[in-house]
Amino acid sequence: MKIALCQFNMAWEDKEANKNKISEMMEKCSRTDIDWIIFPEMTLSGFTVNTKVSELSDADVEFFRKFAAKHNTWVSFGGVRKNRNKLITLNRKGETANEYSKIHLYKFGGENGYYTAGDQVTSFDLEGITVCPTICFDLRFPYLFWEAAPKVDVFVNIAVWPARRAENYTTLVRARAIENQCYCIGVDRTGTEPFNGKNLEFSGNSSVVDPLGKILLDCGTADGIFVCEADVNKEQVISSRQRFPFYNEKRSDYKRL
Repeated sequence: MKIALCQFNMAWEDKEANKNKISEMMEKCSRTDIDWIIFPEMTLSGFTVNTKVSELSDADVEFFRKFAAKHNTWVSFGGVRKNRNKLITLNRKGETANEYSKIHLYKFGGENGYYTAGDQVTSFDLEGITVCPTICFDLRFPYLFWEAAPKVDVFVNIAVWPARRAENYTTLVRARAIENQCYCIGVDRTGTEPFNGKNLEFSGNSSVVDPLGKILLDCGTADGIFVCEADVNKEQVISSRQRFPFYNEKRSDYKRL
């Protein structure tokens, strides 16, 4: 499976500008073998608490539906629906395959004051691969991943994660892959957006990590659509867990502090 990560400088609260950017990047992309393309959190608006802008309209979703059908690819994108920060995935026909609502809202940034937290871990089948979606701050809570891992081949995390903590992001993506012995994908934005009266910088650094912690794709800090050349497959997850059966050694019968 060929997976593409799209990181770009999202225009602040300007959905039409971001739709145009996405379309232009895809038209310039020379690859026609992309099976799944993934965009950052709140793809069309940037990370805003202006709910009138962040809420996805029917036209916004239709944009991604047509995108999926036109390019014959699965699409995962971020946006708000019914006041929940979501990661939505469409299949090649543009049909909804999964909607995940962010469980851990970013209280430090005031997200919890505007949006409703999700309460359910979800997964979906992507042509034989089981995918579990997460969003940004979820990445800091490993128990969310541990509990789902036995049934998951790929964790995906879309984010708006600041450049000054970029190393934290890339480290956590890699850690979630290593400790759960499955693929982990992180997709962040580039550019800047306002936060508490300042321009916050973002460096991208989107990546794909395999079940043994090897970085298969590092997108660096440039804007663009980056394709993972390595094949992402269920067999690699199975063989890694059979060769190193560490996950089965987790215990819950010890005394806590």
